[in-house]
Amino acid sequence: MHNKIPIPQRCTTADKRTFGTVLGIGGSRGMAGAVAMAGKSALLAGAGLVQLAVPDPVLETVAGFYPEYTTIPCPADAAGRFSLQALPTLLECAGNAASVFIGPGLGRSSELTQLIGQFLQQAVCPVVIDADALQREIFEQHNGNNVTNNNATKKETAFILTPHCGEFARLTGKSVPPEEQPVQRQETASAAALKFAEKHPAVLVLKGHRSIITDGSRLELNTTGNPGMATGGSGDVLTGLIAGLLAQRLMPVFDTVCLAVHLHGSAGDSAAAELGELSVTATAILAHIPAAMRIASGG
Repeated sequence: MHNKIPIPQRCTTADKRTFGTVLGIGGSRGMAGAVAMAGKSALLAGAGLVQLAVPDPVLETVAGFYPEYTTIPCPADAAGRFSLQALPTLLECAGNAASVFIGPGLGRSSELTQLIGQFLQQAVCPVVIDADALQREIFEQHNGNNVTNNNATKKETAFILTPHCGEFARLTGKSVPPEEQPVQRQETASAAALKFAEKHPAVLVLKGHRSIITDGSRLELNTTGNPGMATGGSGDVLTGLIAGLLAQRLMPVFDTVCLAVHLHGSAGDSAAAELGELSVTATAILAHIPAAMRIASGG
């Protein structure tokens, strides 16, 4: 796994746009915190600007979590989720972004399924896809063909999928037998992840003990992290961390994702060392990202 951050020299004339804009898409009534934590994580990763597109009913809630990111109101349905009418706004904002994340706190509806599919088809920069945006019907269209991207030649477009085991089972229609021993489970999960990434051109992060990162040809196992990170919101922090590093274009996409997973686990380890594993929360992981980045950069 990667454990060194190639930190660029930040010149005195740089401004926030020098280090990339992240567009975050997520949130719904009752799940506003997920997209907020992902947005904060992207900022802590070093992104110059983070914009969070959220359904209008939760905009004030999301904006109230942290003052550092900006928020974009989008049309919502009666349940406080994105409506399909939000698509033009999302595409316009994504056109100015260096990276995008979509999914934290999104919720699920037939309109959202259409929105996600159409958005991904027109994406023009790396997109981190997490949580409720990980839907099998989006990636299994027309007899198993993956989502095709009509704008892939315009920018460096890549999909980064970050499912936990339950989400991965829904994506593939298969789960790892619970009776398998840990070594067997790791081998089974690694083989399934590799096969999925071969079929659907993407970087896949299968989260869990020794998270698996693969692009269908390469496979890495993460060695940082602890059981205390099995807590709500931890995955949202990882999503933002990946997007924040991607926005800065520090290294190729696969290497950037490996680095982000390493840093996420390292931050969790720092949080557990201070608080104990039982008391690790997503916000505690957030608070320890700067320490993890200092350690990895040799500072």
